[in-house]
Amino acid sequence: MAWPPPAEEYSCMDEHRPLSREDVAVELEGTGFRHDGERLVGEFRTRDFSSAVRFLDAVAIRADAANHHPDVSLGWGRIEFDLSSHDVGGVTSRDVALARMIREVADERGASAK
Repeated sequence: MAWPPPAEEYSCMDEHRPLSREDVAVELEGTGFRHDGERLVGEFRTRDFSSAVRFLDAVAIRADAANHHPDVSLGWGRIEFDLSSHDVGGVTSRDVALARMIREVADERGASAK
């Protein structure tokens, strides 16, 4: 997937409208993310701390390009991402796209969803 994704890919979702669990269920399948109230949460496992940092670095480059950034918790062999559109106060299509991108990076880096 090109990053950031083309607008038409999420044309059915307004990026300024909060989305419900039902709205994003299909798009989140296989990503390792779950809809948790006003955010998407995904936790991934890596081989060690340095591989978790490299995973985060790869996500950071793409998130900067899209100007949409996750909140992150980093530890030995694990990284958790919280995605939310703070300007809207909930989950939007921007968060769904970011979750899918993070999953792609996880696959590239050999990280597994918890």
